[in-house]
Amino acid sequence: MEFLLDTVDLDEIRDGVDHMPISGITCNPSIVKKTAPADFYAHMREVRNIIGKDRTLHIQCVAEKAEDIVREAHRVYAEVDDQVYIKIPTSYEGVRAMKLLKAEGRNVTATAIYTDMQAYMAMAAGADYMAPYYNRIGNLGGDPDALIRNVSARIDHDGYDCRIVAASFHALNQVEAAITAGAQAVTVSYDVLTTIFRNANIAKAVKDFNADWYSVYGEGKGLLDL
Repeated sequence: MEFLLDTVDLDEIRDGVDHMPISGITCNPSIVKKTAPADFYAHMREVRNIIGKDRTLHIQCVAEKAEDIVREAHRVYAEVDDQVYIKIPTSYEGVRAMKLLKAEGRNVTATAIYTDMQAYMAMAAGADYMAPYYNRIGNLGGDPDALIRNVSARIDHDGYDCRIVAASFHALNQVEAAITAGAQAVTVSYDVLTTIFRNANIAKAVKDFNADWYSVYGEGKGLLDL
């Protein structure tokens, strides 16, 4: 199980990796627009500096032709590092770019997945991660849970070395459903992921426990004060 943050906001990344078991950072052009860093590559180097080399960093290309996608990927390697997972939309040209980069031994994340067949193509092309768009699939009348179940079963059946990193969430229950359906990873915005802890029942439980403790040992006296 992997939790990734879908953001390039440096404050969100610092806070997220400090508090939660975050295994990576993902971004796409729309995510980048929210922060709009003046120097994109310097910004992404700082993201890498914050998360270190043990967490994955996924950066999306904007070119549409396979050869141009590969050229952009090489620029990313030169400007950030060669451990970056290059995010490539699973289009006709995108699948070709995946094949070209995997032939070089590179890390690839297939994104913009809406159908089982796209995922199967990405798997066969060697993608390391595949990102189905959970909310968008549902909005188009599809069944994102069925897609995740089918693709996860195919990974197991054929022994592919890749992971589903479900994306495009608008609510926490969607994240839970994707995990239940079989996604090995999820990439979630900081705001949605932290709603896990914005639960009044958690705060009430802590308050009630502490009230019982202080009634025995005195107000404000914790374990270190005994």
